[in-house]
Amino acid sequence: MKIYDANNSELMMVREFARDGDALVIRGKIFGAMPMVAKVTPAEARAALKMLNFKTIVFIISLLFRR
Repeated sequence: MKIYDANNSELMMVREFARDGDALVIRGKIFGAMPMVAKVTPAEARAALKMLNFKTIVFIISLLFRR
């Protein structure tokens, strides 16, 4: 999976999502060169879900069916 910035340049390439105890570990490369390992804790995951409204959730689900 690739994440792009506002100029459509590759910002991050996510290589793997994994579990480490109670945390979600995201492994990838930033700017195509620097390896990165990020952890998302349960508290931060709940905080992220609170930022989503109904319209955004529907949009995220619809992304799965777009080309």
